[in-house]
Amino acid sequence: GRLRLSQGGQGGLICRDTPEPVSRHPDAMEPPPQTMGMTNALEQIQRQLADDRDRQEAAAAPAVGLLPVPQAPAPAPLSSSVLAGIAAGNINISTSSDRMALAGAAKSEVDRQEEILAQFERRRQIRQLHVPTDDGEVKMMLRKLANPICLFGEGPGERRDRLRELMATLGDQGLLQKHDHSDDEGGAAEEVQEVWYHEGPAELKDERVRLAEYSLHKARDRLKRARLKLARPDKEENADRQKLHSRIRNFGNYCSQVGDSRPISSCEFSPDGKTLATASWSGLCKLWSIPECTLQKTLKGHTQRVSCITWHPEATLSQDTAAVNLATSDADGVVRLWNLESEAPLETLVGHSKRVPRLAFHPSGRYLGTACYDHSWRLWDLERKKEVLHQEGHSRAVYSLAFHKDGSLAGTGGLDAHGRIWDLRTGKNVLVLQGHLKEILGIDFSPNGYHLVTGSDDHTVRLWDLRQRKCVYTIPAHTNLVSALKYHPDGETLVTASFDNSAKIWGMPGCSSLKTLQGHEGKVMCVDVSRDSQFVVSGSYDRTFKLWAAE
Repeated sequence: GRLRLSQGGQGGLICRDTPEPVSRHPDAMEPPPQTMGMTNALEQIQRQLADDRDRQEAAAAPAVGLLPVPQAPAPAPLSSSVLAGIAAGNINISTSSDRMALAGAAKSEVDRQEEILAQFERRRQIRQLHVPTDDGEVKMMLRKLANPICLFGEGPGERRDRLRELMATLGDQGLLQKHDHSDDEGGAAEEVQEVWYHEGPAELKDERVRLAEYSLHKARDRLKRARLKLARPDKEENADRQKLHSRIRNFGNYCSQVGDSRPISSCEFSPDGKTLATASWSGLCKLWSIPECTLQKTLKGHTQRVSCITWHPEATLSQDTAAVNLATSDADGVVRLWNLESEAPLETLVGHSKRVPRLAFHPSGRYLGTACYDHSWRLWDLERKKEVLHQEGHSRAVYSLAFHKDGSLAGTGGLDAHGRIWDLRTGKNVLVLQGHLKEILGIDFSPNGYHLVTGSDDHTVRLWDLRQRKCVYTIPAHTNLVSALKYHPDGETLVTASFDNSAKIWGMPGCSSLKTLQGHEGKVMCVDVSRDSQFVVSGSYDRTFKLWAAE
């Protein structure tokens, strides 16, 4: 007989062994009774599982607004044939809730996917954070979070990304704690904060008014000369310029003199062009006759290396020989004033605590400007022998100093590779000269009133236009640092000195090279041009100064 499945009165499945005649093909094979029984048992199990699933879904459905679902009767127990199949191992039914563990490789893949998802979520949170675009504010926030404001090779974009990641890592609570801690530190720092600038004396306002009045008269005279020059025909101007350039190209060594036992650090012609003043690292300053180059006088007073020597604008012209005619400075910060009647100093200006590398007389002759290694420069009133201005602004030592020919502006060059233009009438820093890659060692204003040149340790000379407020030309002047430069009084030529043992003469404002003065065996440390344009002088590390003139 065969297993026969039929529906019972209670809706269950009943297995019966009933014979049933079946007509078969004579060649058809009779399936084994055991196989047929297993097939019917599997069908019964599938139906029972489907009924269980329907009852669970009906029980989980909400009862509001639905008709009651009739409960199906409990399934009948399995028959002995199904039990026998399970016992024989032909039917496998899992009765436990245990799950098979994943293999090692599959588990590591799941962990990797979870890590990637967490990383995506973190990036999404970082993108939603608001970070300032100003680099200064970004640095300030990094400082408040006790993190470096700049890493090696890091740009503004990378710095903003680092701040964003740091904010995402700390979270809101961490940011609040860091902010409170930085506020406490900032409050403590504010308690000890002091005024960083130097207040000017009461007389400074009167001095600024006097400087403004003087500069206005000088500017008026300069403009008159400029109009007269502009009215001249171009042919005459070009002919005079060509004649000057031709004479300069014939310059040669006129005289060479051993100036001291140590290097010559500074040299300058007197306003009348008949006397040359030199300063040396030995602490001695000497006056020489021109063009004989014979020693006239030795000024003794410095005990350290003399950095600079300069003439009063009216010395040897209208200035009394007993008054201030010369000024010198040394490596100890001592500034001394000299007359032409004595070998001892006339006055000593006290106030500098560090080296004074350069000094310059104001065109009026009443004031003296000094550049100092304490990151500042100062203005002294020589009539009262008193400091009237102490000006900061550079982040490193101030090395070079020059005054505008009108007396309205002062230019300073610092070891911070920046130049600054100061308005003496208002005290404002009106222009910052940015462009040099290294220290600015020389600066000078053109007599035309709107051009300015700077020399640097980057071997270049830059020409600046004060009207356009920018650099208009860069001269690759030398193969070593440019130690000094000086405009000719007519503004047509420029002389530069360098540590490549040479000095050069340039045609301005075209910046054309006219002549290279070679002959020194050491670094050329200083250079100057006589007012009558007859002579050029250069002082060197080889302890000599050389006089150059047209052959």
